[in-house]
Amino acid sequence: MLIISIIALVSSLALTGIILPWVIIFMRSHHEGQEIRDEGPKWHEKKSGTPTMGGVVFVLAATVSTIWICVWQHEVTKMIWILLISLLGYGIIGFLDDSIKLFYKRNLGLRAWQKFSLQILVAVLIIIIAATDHFQFKLFIPFFGVVNSVVLFTIFVIFWLVGYSNAVNLSDGLDGLATGLSIIAYATYSYIALKQKNFAVLIFCMSVIGGLISFFIFNHKPAKIFMGDAGSLALGGGLAAVSIFLNRPWSLLLVGIVFVCETASVILQVISFQTTGKRIFKMTPIHHHFEMLGYSEWKVDIIFWIVGLLGSILYLVIWG
Repeated sequence: MLIISIIALVSSLALTGIILPWVIIFMRSHHEGQEIRDEGPKWHEKKSGTPTMGGVVFVLAATVSTIWICVWQHEVTKMIWILLISLLGYGIIGFLDDSIKLFYKRNLGLRAWQKFSLQILVAVLIIIIAATDHFQFKLFIPFFGVVNSVVLFTIFVIFWLVGYSNAVNLSDGLDGLATGLSIIAYATYSYIALKQKNFAVLIFCMSVIGGLISFFIFNHKPAKIFMGDAGSLALGGGLAAVSIFLNRPWSLLLVGIVFVCETASVILQVISFQTTGKRIFKMTPIHHHFEMLGYSEWKVDIIFWIVGLLGSILYLVIWG
């Protein structure tokens, strides 16, 4: 099983590495690039015009690799389709968002309610497919034990999928940051899937990792291309789905600790400003706060990757 998963990784890595340079050349020749948000750090303005939507490439590469490996091994199950829908579904939402930004040359794509509604729709679709596969709708709640409730489980899955797709999206603000964090998180779940002998999750995670490793070559500072919402929303949705269907949803609180902190910083900043008129951080998400303190992008990246790695190691040591 390990050898097959490595083949999946190499397949996705190769596909991404072959296709991505052509995408960069195409987008540069057509002057299609990222519009940097006005409220971001001023020194990020020089990144305006950098090709974006690179996530489309590694999402498709991971999808193709997962499918052909599973067909080859006669392991095409509903679980595979659920995981791919989580990746592709949120990837399509991100693609629509990115496309609007590029077409209208602005840094705002889908309206918040449109994006949120589509994210919920994908989550509901995943729940429906899981229900037809006789999935056990049981949720372990710390200090309360296992709760066997379809309603509670449904609400939780929607919250988890939508929440983490947005959490990874918020973390995609520095060159290579979300890419590195996602590699660490998906690698952690690959290890857990291997221990559980869960073929579907293992192949899926390794395929995503392969695409991300290849993408990182072009995405680290100075980035030649950004993943865009097409990549970040897909990665977050995929991570949430993997954690749920490995029956370890709460693991994401440690494995995805940086994503949690990024999201929490935004929420706390909004609450503080609306209630007291004061800001807790110089700028959110929190990676910008460190930039405002004088940290270079590389330094922030490395610190955040280390925190993400330590979170994963801590989870594996305690519950692995």
